[in-house]
Amino acid sequence: MKNITILPVLVIIILSFSAINPVFCQDNIQITGENEEFSVNHGQTTVYNNWKAESAVNSQRRYGVTLGPQFGFLNGKAIELVYPIITKYKYLSELLWDIKFLYLGLNIDVGLNDIMSGKGFFSSLSFKAGFPGDSGIIEDRDWMSVKNSGLTHYSRHTNKMHRFLQADLLLGASIPVSTFSLKPFVNLSWMNFSFSARDGYGTYARKLDEGVYLPITENPDKRDYTGRTVITYEQNWLLLAPGFSFGIITNSPFSIDLSFQISPFTLCIAEDQHLGSPLRIFNDYTGLGLFFEGGGKVSFIWKFLELSLEFSYRYIGNTKKGVTYLTEYNITTATSDTGGAGLSLMDTRFIFKVRL
Repeated sequence: MKNITILPVLVIIILSFSAINPVFCQDNIQITGENEEFSVNHGQTTVYNNWKAESAVNSQRRYGVTLGPQFGFLNGKAIELVYPIITKYKYLSELLWDIKFLYLGLNIDVGLNDIMSGKGFFSSLSFKAGFPGDSGIIEDRDWMSVKNSGLTHYSRHTNKMHRFLQADLLLGASIPVSTFSLKPFVNLSWMNFSFSARDGYGTYARKLDEGVYLPITENPDKRDYTGRTVITYEQNWLLLAPGFSFGIITNSPFSIDLSFQISPFTLCIAEDQHLGSPLRIFNDYTGLGLFFEGGGKVSFIWKFLELSLEFSYRYIGNTKKGVTYLTEYNITTATSDTGGAGLSLMDTRFIFKVRL
């Protein structure tokens, strides 16, 4: 009897455990699933928060740096002048040195990553160095007669460029206006040219008396300078100019910029050596030649890369105010407002920039 009583109890207990166990397993599965879902959701939240924090950091990085090489070609003339003291003509002497050569350089910019994000500042540093070599011709003209208005001296030679260096530093502000950007700036520019005149020929009017010459067409003195270097010339320019650029922003990867600058603040330090007998060295310190430069740029921008094609025309009107020192036979004399210089220059260049 006891055995019969114990058996149903055991059966009931087993069936009870069988009924309880599926519920227990389901609870475990549900709890485990919730934990897994919590873990996944928690991971997604962490990733999202990290992305959000990184985006916030990037949005705070309003400014960036771009760096890139530049390659270009210069075409124009450097002008050397001597003003008359006793003659009545515009110039006593004018030398035109051709500028025709290639250069390499480097460009560094600091500015807003997104110029339409708001007002900001920018700076740009550009450095150029030319390839030495022949650079067209040099022509030397003189009007030395106090009576005849015609040319008295003319010579023509091969111009060799020995050195060209240029550095420009721009500091300014960036102002977005609708789909345009305005950038007022100040530019500090330095240029150095070094030339020599070799070979060629000269035609000179014959001198009758002090300041009196026959017309150059009447029995002139002709000279051949083949194999000789007859003149060396060096110009150092320092320019300070305000300006502005106007940018057009489009929905495409292309952008267009136009720029303009003008100033009377020009200084030229020049040295001219006439390698005859005797050696004559002229050192000119002149300024106040009106400086003007206009330019344009077309850029293609893709992610952190930028490729630009730029054009600019730089002109410096003839300087005059200053002092000229002439050294001859180891004796130096000074005259005022007799030396001058000028420049006319077209610059075409490619720039490849990388945003760091």
